[in-house]
Formats: sequence, structure tokens, C-alpha cells
Amino acid sequence: MIDRAAIAAARRHIQDRQPHFLRTTPLMRVPGAALGVGCAEVWLKLEHLQVGGSFKARGMLYRLLANPVPDSGVIIASGGNAGIAVAAAAQALGVRCEVFVPEVSPEAKRARLRALGAEVVVTGAAYSQAFVACVERQKATGALQAHAYDQPEVVAGAGTLAAEIDEQGGRLPDTLLVSVGGGGLIGGVAAWVESRAHVVALEPERAPTLHAARAAGQPVDVEVGGIAADSLGARRIGALGWEVSQRHVHDALLLPDDAIRAAQRWLWKEMKLAVEPAAALGLAALQTGVYRPQPQETVALILCGANFDPANLA
Repeated sequence: MIDRAAIAAARRHIQDRQPHFLRTTPLMRVPGAALGVGCAEVWLKLEHLQVGGSFKARGMLYRLLANPVPDSGVIIASGGNAGIAVAAAAQALGVRCEVFVPEVSPEAKRARLRALGAEVVVTGAAYSQAFVACVERQKATGALQAHAYDQPEVVAGAGTLAAEIDEQGGRLPDTLLVSVGGGGLIGGVAAWVESRAHVVALEPERAPTLHAARAAGQPVDVEVGGIAADSLGARRIGALGWEVSQRHVHDALLLPDDAIRAAQRWLWKEMKLAVEPAAALGLAALQTGVYRPQPQETVALILCGANFDPANLA
């Protein structure tokens, strides 16, 4: 089970073994009115400034530190962000890294992987197909397999982000709006928060893994597409994210692509924050009224990644 004790243990382990790899990313606190939102305050956790450009660095580093890495190194299937995080951690630790990415992954992410020294294998139309190929390769090489979102170390590592918000804010906000793909981030955040704040899951309409699982009563495969598919493109919610969200997450809301893109561009135009579409779901939920905060509420948005082609902001 992923809980507060597991997340606290992850923080200690990372601090003891690799204290200088991860960044303590800024927490920006602004009046709701500054974002055109009718709430007291909005906290923006600028996790897109993390090593490797996303929150994934936390869980991937912990995965490598908590397990012996063979000479064949570490291997992962990823839409991009998890692979970049593993490659960065592997480079810091001096171990080999192989990353399987689907054809939908942006060239900018592939270039970043190669720059970090990873061997990149492009295969399959979607993440699920890249994952199958990755598993077959792992069986042949014996490399340590990292999963993009569904391993205890990965989820606990993601939870350190929520613990950091807790410390930086001096308390938790009333509500945290969290983007969902495979469920690693919301699993870690919700496990740290428990019932002390309201955690809201946000998904693109074209990648509704948690929403579909709740409708079916269990994780199910969904068709994925749209502007956030490269980072929120898992076909099924992970077992760990599903379990934690069942305990601690009440609301799972959907957003259209046009609202996500508008929020992404607003963050660049008005605040000069260049983030990928997956990081804009929280603002999109507020701007469209999909989530309506109370006037006295403090809402936290996690800007979870920035691995994208900035030309898309034009």
C-alpha cells in the first residue's frame, strides 16, 4: 500500500543516497482574481522546472535507488516524460538506459532522451504497444524495468511532490487539481493528502482512464488520443493509482482538448509559464467552470511537465 509512511520513507531514502539530484520546485501563490478565478488563492506548483522537465524524476530516481541495477542497466516504455526522467537519473548514477517510445511521442522528447545518453527505440502506435516491446526486451537483457506509473517506488516518489507542497505552504491547500494519465501522480498526491484536503482528478475527454474505470467499477482499457496523449496516453489506469484514488479521490472530471490548449496558451501569454498540455488541465478546469471553487477556497494546480515543442504555443 502507498501511504504517508511510504512517501516519507521515499523522501529520506532520496535525501540519504542522492541529495543533490532533485530540485525543490517553487510554489507560486497568487490571488484567484489574478487568474480570473473566483477563489481566495491559487497555488501553482512549478514542477515543470524539475530535473528532466517533469514530476517523473522523483519516482524514477527512487526506483533506481531502491533496487540493484544490473550491468544491462534500466529499461522503460514511456510516452516521453518518464523516459526522460529515467534517462536523467541513469546518467546521474552512471548506468545504461534504454527507452521504448510510441510513434505518437514528440521528436522533442526523443531528442532529449538521446541527449541524456539513452538508447531510444520508437515502436508501436500507442504507449501500450511500446510497453509490450519493452517487456520482451527486458526478458532478453535482464535490465531493471521501470514502469511509467505503476510501481510502488514510482508512486511513492510522486507523492514527495505533495509533501513538498505541504511544507512550502505551511499547510495543504483546500483543493488540489491533479492531471491523470496512468495514475502515478494522483496516487502519490492522494496518498499523502489522505482526507486532509480535496483531491480532484482531471483527465482529457480523449484519455479518460480513471473516469472509465469508475464507470466500469474496475480498470478497463480505453482509446486514447488528443493533444495530451503523449504524456497522459496510458490506456488503463494503473493498479496503484486506482487503489489509492478509490480511497481518497471523490471527483474525476473531464476536459475537452480546446479548453486544455487555451489554458496552456494562457499560462504562456499571461504568466510566461511554458508547460505541456498535461500541465494545463488544472487551469482549464477553473477557467471553464468544470471545477467551481468556493470564494474562500485555496486551490493548488500542479504544473507537472514541460516536455513539448514550444512552437505549439505560437
